[in-house]
Amino acid sequence: MLNKEEIKKIIPQREPFLMIDEVENYIPGESAIAYKNVSEEEYYFKGHFPGNPIMPGVLLVEALAQTGAVAILSMEENKGKNALFGGIDKLKFKKQVVPGDRLKLEVKIIKKKGPIGIGEAIATVNDKIAVKGELTFAIV
Repeated sequence: MLNKEEIKKIIPQREPFLMIDEVENYIPGESAIAYKNVSEEEYYFKGHFPGNPIMPGVLLVEALAQTGAVAILSMEENKGKNALFGGIDKLKFKKQVVPGDRLKLEVKIIKKKGPIGIGEAIATVNDKIAVKGELTFAIV
C-alpha cells in the first residue's frame, strides 16, 4: 500500500490536484489499483453543485489517469517523466460520485508502443461502475 507521500515520489501531481489517496497494488508497466476518499471538503464541491455535490466527471477521469500514471511512471525508464493525455475513448459515466464515497480506481495497460500507450480504466463505488473507458497516454 502506497500513501500520498509515496505516490508523490512516482507521479508529479500535487494538492489540490492529486486525485488519489492511496495505491493498493501496482505492477510497473502493467496495472494499478488506487483509491480516492471523496470528502465533502473537496474544493470543487463549493461550485459543483451547491446543495447537490457531485464529483465532476473530468476529475473522475483525472483520478483514473493518475492511477494509470502510477503504473507507467513507476517503470525504471520512466522515472522523473510525465504521462500526458493523448486521448479518451469509449468513456461512459454510469453513476454519480458524491461526498462519502470511496472510489476504487483500476487501470490495466493494454497496449504500449514507444512512448504511447492505452489503459483500460474503470472506477467503481461499492462494486458499482461509476465510469469506464480507455485512456491514451504519452510519456514525455
